[in-house]
Amino acid sequence: QVQLVESGGAEVEPGGSLRLSCVASGGGLSYHNIGWFRQAPGKEREGVACISLPNGGTYYTRSAQGRFSSYFEYNNKGTVYLQMSRLNSDDTGLYYCAVADGLCFQEPLPGNYAHWGRGTQVTVSS
Repeated sequence: QVQLVESGGAEVEPGGSLRLSCVASGGGLSYHNIGWFRQAPGKEREGVACISLPNGGTYYTRSAQGRFSSYFEYNNKGTVYLQMSRLNSDDTGLYYCAVADGLCFQEPLPGNYAHWGRGTQVTVSS
């Protein structure tokens, strides 16, 4: 069974950047749709981006377009990254990665994904 681990979350000032990582154990990421999600306090979990592996096709929600980029590196573990720039307070939340079958071509919906990680906290504050 695939187990995912997110890392890279931190507290940053508005306008800053972060790179989140998603690593899988117990199975490879090479042939999956990896979704990125976030959940702010008191709000529902929402999709941010997804990437199809191995072809690298991506989809970004409106809030992420032009600021976030997801990509995959074929290192020994296979890591999916979410590079985030021009962060603002609305980006604050617990960020998760998860796995789904099929291709990434539309907004990732939490109900369509399985094998969730525990999340990594991103806080944007001055």
